[in-house]
Amino acid sequence: MSPPLELRVPLPGPVWGAYPERREPPRVRWPWGRAPYRSQLQAVRAAGPGWRALSEVAFVARVRAVQARIGRDGLSAERIVEALAAAVEAARRSLGLAAYDGQIKAALVMLDCRLAEMATGEGKTLSAALAAAVGALAGMPVHVLTANDYLVERDAGKLEPMYACLGLRVGFVIGLHTEAARRAAYALPICYVTARELVFDYLRDGQRRGFVQGDLPRRAAVLRDGDAGRPLLRGLCMAVVDEADSLLIDEAMMPLILSRQVKNSPARAFFWQAWQLAGGLEADVHFTLDAASLKARLSPAGSALLAERAGALGGRWRSSRLREEAVGMALAARHAYRRDVHYLVRDGKIEIIDEVTGRAAPGRVWSRGLHGLVELKEGCRASPATETLAQITFQRFFPRYHRLGGMSGTLREARGELREIYGLDVVCIPSRLPPSRKTLPGRIYTARNALWDAVARRVAEFVGHGRPVLVGTSSVAESEALSARLDAVGVAHRVLNARFDADEAAIVALAGEPGRVTVATNMAGRGTDIALAAGVAGAGGLHVMCCQFNASRRIDRQLEGRCARQGDPGSVERWISLETPRVADVPLLGALVRRYAADEAGRLAMPPRVLSTLLTLSQWRQAGRERRARRALLESDREWERGLSFGGPGE
Repeated sequence: MSPPLELRVPLPGPVWGAYPERREPPRVRWPWGRAPYRSQLQAVRAAGPGWRALSEVAFVARVRAVQARIGRDGLSAERIVEALAAAVEAARRSLGLAAYDGQIKAALVMLDCRLAEMATGEGKTLSAALAAAVGALAGMPVHVLTANDYLVERDAGKLEPMYACLGLRVGFVIGLHTEAARRAAYALPICYVTARELVFDYLRDGQRRGFVQGDLPRRAAVLRDGDAGRPLLRGLCMAVVDEADSLLIDEAMMPLILSRQVKNSPARAFFWQAWQLAGGLEADVHFTLDAASLKARLSPAGSALLAERAGALGGRWRSSRLREEAVGMALAARHAYRRDVHYLVRDGKIEIIDEVTGRAAPGRVWSRGLHGLVELKEGCRASPATETLAQITFQRFFPRYHRLGGMSGTLREARGELREIYGLDVVCIPSRLPPSRKTLPGRIYTARNALWDAVARRVAEFVGHGRPVLVGTSSVAESEALSARLDAVGVAHRVLNARFDADEAAIVALAGEPGRVTVATNMAGRGTDIALAAGVAGAGGLHVMCCQFNASRRIDRQLEGRCARQGDPGSVERWISLETPRVADVPLLGALVRRYAADEAGRLAMPPRVLSTLLTLSQWRQAGRERRARRALLESDREWERGLSFGGPGE
């Protein structure tokens, strides 16, 4: 007798097809439909002594028996408990890690196809491994998605003994891997990979499939074409997503575009002409710049001058819409996009800096000619022209998984949107130990230079007490400006930004040493575990200074979460200036600033509670605007897909 539909395990094969993926929108998971996590946790704990008493041979035999029962009964609550108890024991035997109640509960939440909010430092890596192990024991190909290639390789290697104890193999995919290496890694029961690598491999599979939707034609194509016709993935059966809010919310609208090189010299000449024309326009006379949206808008005088100068060029320049769009983009490249803020120049190439993660994103390019215009600005060799083969966004990709779960330390602010778009419920996991983080009053300064002077003095003060300090800045340029100020006053430190991403592991490993100072961008905000050295806890723990104003409160919380982990002491404070990015756009701040005097160090006497309220209100309003934009884009995408009903999911 086959198990009920909701308990069946999606597997590549005759029932689910060679490439399983969800075609219909996921069903909404409401809080009242949650599994009984407390009783399941108690059952896992009760089964522990029986598993611990087994010899190695008996342990392996019992694991195989559990796999057989899952194949017969599906992923019922009883079978999940059995498999999870085996995974907990495997972690103890192979890694010496005793899973905490919170880690086991988080794994149960993810196996229930929901999202677990766990405080930073509560052991999300092991929770993900426990959930992935249960899914793999059920026979599903499991994708564990984490933040970057460094964590992908680290976690896969670190957890390999645990998976091997269960008779499972694990692989990983990073950007440098060949197609053959990727196919081999995805063929294993568990594969660690970043979301971008996974999505692009999915789009490549879509190109191989073309418009062939039936399972038999796909198999025939593989027999005909050999490896060239074989997909890289084995479908979208189960995913465990680390830092879920980053992918599902912050990067939800980012278009992931699969392209190929083409010869397109006329287009390149067109944008070169746009660059030259933009150079003859004056700010505030012919155009205005919107720094927040990174766009330039022509004034009537600018439109008239452009029409006059472009008239002799003919061709596309006869279209007012095309010429104003192209020149507006060239103006944005000249004046809005800033080196070491929005991009790096490395090895003669433009590398975009991801605003959310603070990391360089090699291979990512701006579309519609913008990337070529920035290359012109920096004197870089022009990249080959490309054409789009396929594209998708994260908010259209992830609902295609049959089983989707994840975790993060900052989910509750977005729980409504996560349920509306992905059908995912958020479950908060209590911390193992009471929180001990101290939040100190915030400060605001009149100018950036005054801020850096004050931060340098503050850092020196904490270093004198033997405490490590992590300073978060908003960009590569800001981190290097503060670094120069610290050098000037003789404070030894390390810089962690997109320019030094290759040194990340070494910098993070030492960031918890006594008196160690680390100046970082948002690279230090996610997936970074700063372990305290001996004696540091007694001195007060890690101190975090937030010298940035992020668009989302969730990103602030990620940086704050680097300190006071797992019951350790720590403290955090926000120091900003009126010149800090985004601060000038805070409603009412400009009017209130005039009411408060500044001292000789440039610090405004604004009460910390007033400052905090203004910043929180601004973030709340920005989050609402971004939420509405994501919803509008999703509705547009869905309408487009309905219009192309003959196409299917091949993008």
